[in-house]
Amino acid sequence: MPRPAPNAQRGNRGRLLIAQEAARLIRESGMHDIDQARRKAAARLGVHDEALWPRQALVEEVLREQQRLFDAGSQPAALRLRRDSAAHAMQFLQAFQPRLAGAVLAGTADATSPVVLHLHCDDTDAVQRFLHEQRIPAEARSWTLQLAGHPARQRYPGWEFAADGIAFELVVLPEDALRHPPVSSDDGKPLPRATLAQLRQLVAEEPA
Repeated sequence: MPRPAPNAQRGNRGRLLIAQEAARLIRESGMHDIDQARRKAAARLGVHDEALWPRQALVEEVLREQQRLFDAGSQPAALRLRRDSAAHAMQFLQAFQPRLAGAVLAGTADATSPVVLHLHCDDTDAVQRFLHEQRIPAEARSWTLQLAGHPARQRYPGWEFAADGIAFELVVLPEDALRHPPVSSDDGKPLPRATLAQLRQLVAEEPA
């Protein structure tokens, strides 16, 4: 079997180094956005050509390995707590057809990770009214995402709040995003998301 060319070997090694640094930043600096961590890691290592950066999937893979090595005593419990909290929140917000996304779904969440929920409603003020009626103080934010079938990334409104010491990020998407979900900036494939039923199944399959 032919060996990779030297340039390819250097490229793969460089991607791994960036992924390792990005994973370290996430673990040690409380940085939750994989793309942000990847960009910061690449800048630190002086790699400015995005074609030489690792895919987000590689960063997640390296992060899981680092967590197994260094955080085995705390990370699994923090993840389980956030998945349980996500299930309660999704039940509470069921009128908005929530989908779980981010580190809590991916299994890389730790004690600093927020629960990221995508809500679906064409009335962008409906979530704010609901939170106000439930007397939940929340801070307005926005997130930049690209939906499948859309030509460019757009900003979508949302809300941040904390409950029982756990941070929540609610991203409000149009109902059409159920059929045309957010996609990865790496490859254009749909981002992993889970319904409440899928989350419950995931939790049920977790080792005790």
